[in-house]
Amino acid sequence: MPKIPRDLSGRDFAALLSRYGYEITRQSGSHIRLTSTHGNVKHRITIPAHSPLKIGTLSNILRDLAEGLHRDKDSLVKELFKDC
Repeated sequence: MPKIPRDLSGRDFAALLSRYGYEITRQSGSHIRLTSTHGNVKHRITIPAHSPLKIGTLSNILRDLAEGLHRDKDSLVKELFKDC
């Protein structure tokens, strides 16, 4: 499995997800809600606005993201963090 960065903030991660059509729809306290629409299906994820994100939290978000995009988590991680 590719390495997941350990110094990534919630804001930076939200910016990376814009590549996949996710947009910040709201922020409530220290959590950022992102939404993406593929066809008629909306997918929402919530990211803590912490810096840095805990590795377990980031891994769980990536799992949910991969499911929402119908992709393999490992290939998604490799693609997302190729420049990190």
